[in-house]
Amino acid sequence: MKLSSELKAFEGRIGHHFQRSDLLLSALTHPSMSSPARDDNQRLEFLGDRVLGLVMAEALLTRDQTASEGQLAPRFNALVRKEACAEVAAEISLGDVMKLGRSEMMSGGRRKTALLGDAMEAVIAAVYLDAGFEAARKMVLRLWGDRVDQVEQDARDAKTALQEWAQARGFGPPKYVETGRTGPDHAPVFTIAAYLENGKTHEATARSKRQAEQAAAQGLLKEMENNS
Repeated sequence: MKLSSELKAFEGRIGHHFQRSDLLLSALTHPSMSSPARDDNQRLEFLGDRVLGLVMAEALLTRDQTASEGQLAPRFNALVRKEACAEVAAEISLGDVMKLGRSEMMSGGRRKTALLGDAMEAVIAAVYLDAGFEAARKMVLRLWGDRVDQVEQDARDAKTALQEWAQARGFGPPKYVETGRTGPDHAPVFTIAAYLENGKTHEATARSKRQAEQAAAQGLLKEMENNS
């Protein structure tokens, strides 16, 4: 199957020329655009998530041979989470070549974190099936670039850190409440407040609920530690 010039340019951006172009087309096809003649990317996403995980686990072990599992796990999570995949996808303009149904296209699907992250994982799987693990590993490490070396030494997510802080002081788990939402439906901005049992709270705003919750937790934890 002959690829369009747009898809050939995308191959150049990821540094892989597909022998089986059908794999690339499936990886870029959202379920809203699937048909009996065209597979969507959900199965590839499932596989790509595992391939990405193996690549990152191996990379982290190689780069820090003295780190404990407790140190490696949060770094790993920071590198494979959906937001990280979506950031990489945006850098290679993956959204420009995604195959979306009309409703998803009209609602800004090419910029949605979840769709970009899923498609990035699917592309990883497509490269793996097309040329093997080593080709997928090289592509992932090239695209993730400095993220692997610069991942925080203690990359515990802020919500976990805040919960541990609260439990150590006999408090119940922190609560998160959406206090505001602005922007259009295809690009909402969320404001989330994090609450502790002692009445302390902190608000944060971000383009996804998860990011806003993490930022609110981080801000509240910093306040508590500064006042302790």
